This record gives sequence, structure tokens and C-alpha cells, in this order.
Amino acid sequence: MKLRFAPSPTGLLHVGNLRAALANWLHARRHGGSFILRLDDTDLERSKPEYAAAIEEDLRWLGMPWDELVAQSTRLDRYAAAAERLKASGRLYPCFETEEELSYKRERRRREGKPPLYDREALKMTPEQIERALANGKQPYWRFKLSMRSVAWRDLVLGERSVKLSTISDPVLVRADGSPLYTFTSVVDDIEMGITHVIRGEDHVTNTGIQLDIFEALGGNPKTLTFGHLPLLTDQDGGPLSKRLGSISLRHLRKDGIEPAALVGYLAALGTSADPVPGMPADLAPGWDISRVSHATARFDTRQMLALNRRVLHEAHFETVRDRLPDGADEAWWVAIRGNLDLMREARPWFDIVRGTIVPPVLEGEGDFLRAALDALPPEPWGADTWPAWTNALKAATGRKGKALFLPLRLALTGEDHGPDLVTLLPLIGREKAALRLRIAAGA
Repeated sequence: MKLRFAPSPTGLLHVGNLRAALANWLHARRHGGSFILRLDDTDLERSKPEYAAAIEEDLRWLGMPWDELVAQSTRLDRYAAAAERLKASGRLYPCFETEEELSYKRERRRREGKPPLYDREALKMTPEQIERALANGKQPYWRFKLSMRSVAWRDLVLGERSVKLSTISDPVLVRADGSPLYTFTSVVDDIEMGITHVIRGEDHVTNTGIQLDIFEALGGNPKTLTFGHLPLLTDQDGGPLSKRLGSISLRHLRKDGIEPAALVGYLAALGTSADPVPGMPADLAPGWDISRVSHATARFDTRQMLALNRRVLHEAHFETVRDRLPDGADEAWWVAIRGNLDLMREARPWFDIVRGTIVPPVLEGEGDFLRAALDALPPEPWGADTWPAWTNALKAATGRKGKALFLPLRLALTGEDHGPDLVTLLPLIGREKAALRLRIAAGA
């Protein structure tokens, strides 16, 4: 079994890309197959090396190593050779119409009540007409002559599927500048690399029909290929995910502090009846079953992903996150604050509160209470009994209780109205800092 993920390095990966990549990776590992990362970089103008590097970095971050890395830009000779074979068999033919001419033809067919398909006029050109066009400086682009049949397959996700090729325009496989398009290069690579399974988005169903026709024309056996098409994702409001890619690119999520185990666990369960559990791909592969993916559209709900992210952080051991924490962070501090985190980036402010210097707000009307709290501040050493002993003494001395007792102390000590349990946080702050902050908040 051999699967591939073939992104174009023309931008950053987003969650839609990752869902397809993850499904391929999990399916390969679940069945002892191999996973190829194939960069679709034949568009030399739009493909950028920094995007290729970002794709590799994102997959490493997510724990998805590949068995082979291939760049299509290194295989242009293979595509040229395959194109010559199709030309020789009469399946790849030259076209000279401009985009304006094609647009006019499509509009005319619409007015006539016909589907706006390519009319195959180029097939009627004589060799002399072709030579004349070339002599006049025109460069042809090349279309694949589709067979007039229905292509059918049993999809791993969608079940029985078929595409009527007679309802589709002959696709352009080679541009006028000689560069091949994805529809073509993907088939050539799948044949020559021995790809056995192709898992991708439902928007590729029509492409699958076309590519199976090309596959056969190049001598491939369609029975060696199995397809699975994942229903497209929407955002949490049901809108097209594609309109919000910038806000949910993997780079954006990583920068915000989303944990890879949360993102992977959420996407692996998305569209199935299973409850998402955090986990890296290697942990989830043994239980992966693509047949559990629903035919229905799935919603990518950032709130559910954040809930999973909280779970990951709240259970994370210090050693597993140590390299991402501020210098000087220790296990006692991490254990004290981790239960208050939604995202890893929220850890830094709590480090400053505990280990650094903060200036709390002056609390109007609370001066007398805070000065009483300062006078009652116990001597060190401090431990788990310091906070309850101190607040119980204040409660007896001032008559305060509940929010009136605890909120001014929290605001004075941390500058925040909520946060980690002060039973564990107060001993980490220490008496000297606590006393200074009480004085400042009291307006002393």
C-alpha cells in the first residue's frame, strides 16, 4: 500500500489540507503502507521554496514523517515523455483558441441552451492549418480527448460513484509554454510511483473520473487504484471553510498556541461518530478506520478544538513542555498554572506574575482592607496552608467573606480577576512580592 499527500507550495497549509494529509498518513500507517510527500510545484511562478519548507515544518510539528519526498519540478522530463505518448496515440491534441474566443464560444452555447463545453473544434484542424498557425507564431496548448463513457469506482467514503465524461470539457493538460498541469502530472506520478490509494477532498470527484481516463490512456490499470473522497469542511457557522483559510492556517494555529495533539485528535475524529481525543498520529493510527467517516459535511468548530487543547495542556507533564516555557520556569510553577490555560501562549503572563514584576491596579475603596491584609500577612516559609490561614484570619478580623474577601486579594496579588488557585500560587509569588503588591493596590 502506498499513499501520497500532494500539496502545492503556493501558500501555507490550512486545516482542509491537513485533514487530507492526516487521512492519508493514518491509512498508510494503519495498514503498514508508505506515505509520500509530493510537492506539486510545476507552477514555477507561484511556487515558493519558503512555502515548501513551511509544509515540511508543519508536518514534522504534527508528527507526520514521510517515507519519500518528491518535487514534481524535478520530473518535468517524465511528464514530457508521457505527453508525447498521448500525442502519438491521438489522445492529446493541440488547440490555438484564445481565452477571449473560448469565452465567446461558451456564452454562445449558453444562449443556445447548451452546456458550456469545449466544442472540440481544434480536432477538425488539418495538418496544413496547424503548420500555418505555428508559422504565424501561435503556440498551442494541449487538451486530452476524453472518452465518451462513464467512469465508475467504489469510494472508501462515498460508496459507489461515477462521472459521465461526456458532460465534461476536454481538459488542458499542457499549457502553451510547455508546462504540465496538476491533472496530468498527478496521474503520471501515481502510475510511476505505484500509488495504490488516493484520499482527498470531495471537490476532486470529477477530477477522479478524468484522471482515471488519463490513467488508462497511459497504460495504467485502474483496478490498482482505490479512492476515498472526504466531504468538505465548513466553518462553525456552516460557511465555506475556504473563505476563512487565512485565519485557520496551521502556522496561525501554531502561533496561537494550539497543541499538535489537540489539532490532530480533533481532525481525526471530525466527521465520524467518535468523540475526539487528543493524540499524535502514531497514537491514533491503530484505531483509524476511514469507513467511519460520514458522507455529510463536517463543521470545523474552533470551540471544540480549544476544549481539546485545554485538556492537552491541563494534563501535560512539565518535561514535555519545558522547552517551550520561559527561561527559569520550573515544575512547581507549571503545575500551578497549567489548569488555567486555553493556549500555551497564555503561560507567559503567569510567569511574569509569579517570577517577574507586575504593578497591580490601585483598588479604590479597598485601602483599609488591603492594609489589614498586609498586616496579617504570615511570615515565611509559606506552603499550601498559608492562603487558607491568611484568608481565615482576615475573614475573622474584617467580617468579609466570599467575593468581597477574595477578589481584592486576587487583583492585588496578580492584577487579574481570575486565574490559578492562590493556594498554590501564593507560595510561588513569595512574601516580599506579595507585600509590595498589597501596598501598591492599597494606594500606599
